[in-house]
Order: sequence, then C-alpha cells, then structure tokens
Amino acid sequence: MSGGAVLGWDMAAALQLGTALGLSPLIIAELLPPIEAMMVRKINETMQAGSSLT
Repeated sequence: MSGGAVLGWDMAAALQLGTALGLSPLIIAELLPPIEAMMVRKINETMQAGSSLT
C-alpha cells in the first residue's frame, strides 16, 4: 500500500466486540480512544518505514 495511511478504527465494531466480550460500554468508550490513537500512530510509522505488519 504505497502512500496510504490508517486514519482510525471502526469504533462501532470495536464497541460491539467489547460488549460481546462482556465489557461495559462506558469502560470501552473511556479506554478505547487513547488505545486507538496510539495504535494508529504506530501502524502509520511502521508503514512509512516500509516494514511489514505481518
């Protein structure tokens, strides 16, 4: 994927997954945004460096 970037996660899917795992939606809504921000930064850094994520 040349020149692309990850912009964010599908938060509706993440909320559904967390709920299916038995987590409180309030806890998910509180904790997920900072986790998402860090993961998006790291994925984009890895892609810019030309490394494979697999």
